[in-house]
Amino acid sequence: QVQLVESGGGSVQAGGSLRLSCGASRWTDSTDCIAWFRQFAGELREGLASLYTRGDNAWYSDSVQGRFTIYQDKRENTVYLEMNSLRPGDSAMYYCAADHRAQCLRAPVYGLSQYDFHAWGQGTQVTVS
Repeated sequence: QVQLVESGGGSVQAGGSLRLSCGASRWTDSTDCIAWFRQFAGELREGLASLYTRGDNAWYSDSVQGRFTIYQDKRENTVYLEMNSLRPGDSAMYYCAADHRAQCLRAPVYGLSQYDFHAWGQGTQVTVS
């Protein structure tokens, strides 16, 4: 089981930026699609962005397109979510998740579903005021 470790959350003023990181000991064939989700209290996790780590193909939800960027550092086995122009409505718990490449292929048509990802990080809080 791949262990995902997140960091980088915190508090920022509206219009500011944060960078979240998601690290793992290694990526495998069953974890080469990395995604970021967020969860508001009492709601399901919302899929924001995904990255196919073997091809650098990225997808974004409409809610973050143009403001957030997902990218990787292959040497560090780390995937980042750069978040710019943050808004109070972005305040949530953020999670990274990993699963098979198929989830990345599905994303442009079906989006991301929390039920399709089997490996999760512990979550990191983002607060925008």
